[in-house]
Amino acid sequence: MRRDDLLRKLPVDSICVKAEGNGLKRSIGAFELMMLGVGVIIGSGLFVITGVAAAEQAGPALVLSFVLAGLACACAALCYGELASAIPASGSSYTFIYAGLGEVFAWFIGWCITLEYVVAMSAIAVGWSAYSANIIELLGVKLPEEMLTDPFSGGLINIPAMLIVSFMAALQLKGTKASARLNNVLVFVKLAVILVFIVLIAGSIDPENYDPFMPFGWSGVFSGAAVVFFAFLGFDAIANSAEEVKNPQRDMPIGIIGSLVIATALYMIVTLMLTGSIKYYEYASVAAPVAYALNEAGIRWGSALVSVGAIAGLTTGVLVLLGSESRLIYSMARDGLVPSGFSKISKSGVPRKAVICVWLAGIFIAGLVPIDRIAELCNIGTLWAFFLVSLTVMVLRKTKPDLKRSFRVPLVPFIPILSMALCAFLASRLDAVTWIVFLIWTSCGMVIYFIYGRRHSKLGKK
Repeated sequence: MRRDDLLRKLPVDSICVKAEGNGLKRSIGAFELMMLGVGVIIGSGLFVITGVAAAEQAGPALVLSFVLAGLACACAALCYGELASAIPASGSSYTFIYAGLGEVFAWFIGWCITLEYVVAMSAIAVGWSAYSANIIELLGVKLPEEMLTDPFSGGLINIPAMLIVSFMAALQLKGTKASARLNNVLVFVKLAVILVFIVLIAGSIDPENYDPFMPFGWSGVFSGAAVVFFAFLGFDAIANSAEEVKNPQRDMPIGIIGSLVIATALYMIVTLMLTGSIKYYEYASVAAPVAYALNEAGIRWGSALVSVGAIAGLTTGVLVLLGSESRLIYSMARDGLVPSGFSKISKSGVPRKAVICVWLAGIFIAGLVPIDRIAELCNIGTLWAFFLVSLTVMVLRKTKPDLKRSFRVPLVPFIPILSMALCAFLASRLDAVTWIVFLIWTSCGMVIYFIYGRRHSKLGKK
């Protein structure tokens, strides 16, 4: 095996030619992209993780944790924006890295992102199941507990989680435009609920609750940043829609960066509201901090309000991640690294077999696997993707200086290096068990690559 085989790179020109003649329908613009980004970013992170992170990690200073995590994502988002404008093709970081660093690195990241998207989608589906069961119970119907949890958690199967994944897969099969329309509606519902929460809780803010502002010191802020990084997972997923965007060179940077700015601002505001209305330590073990804050403020119908917003938010998360993973599989199949059948396009302009593959994996994990044991693996895979995408920007600036870039990262190499440093720092804050399981996962992926991917690579046959 030659070293050149592992580092062979996709020619940028051929990527763009494939993208133009792929059969995927270009039907979405910058606004839809921004809504896709907001749809996948703002979900369980805001409605679940904020309270516990404030209580156990950073206190009111959790807002600084969001600033740090948001800064890492912002630097990475700039890098994604440049590469998406220069290489407007499906596959997101997988395709970018294939063109800049080589095949083995592209496979590594594709395998990492598969873990992120499928596990995150399934975890969101489980959260959707819990909130939906609460709404149904408020209507006087109590579902059997055995039908709401996996076998390892005392139940039999999580039917609502499997149903939401199935419904979103069916919608994906109808075409990108239909999915985008539903996503837009649900994002507006979610944002409306968040704005209503802010207005309602503003009158309960007590400045004394911010004292002490940093009860766990800077160490807590840094640990909190590693935890809340989960809240930003998925903004990179919209880069997978590049081949379905009307004007990708202009719209992709707007969609990626715009969605991240909106989400970061909302996370910071909600965090300040939560820790200002109630002492931070009262959120310990509270799974629904937004609803809890409203109830404590005397707004008893707050739980139902938040459940509606959470269901809307979690639905968009399942929808976007399912679509993004199917486009990733489509791109890898088109390059020969996975069976070519997954690259076939249906009459509705979507990779049907890839969607079905993600659907099957999703219903299995969401219905039968204890998500909480593996969900944190999403963070480490995403950090690796951000790290290598940032490196790719610098490599392509050197190797492809004449490549047309309608958007350029400012202050290169400072911004990409800062992105890489922040990602490495956040990864260092993850526990040893996460690293061990991640190494096992990547080892399995590399075995698959050397047995199948390297031998069937279309680039290697040229």
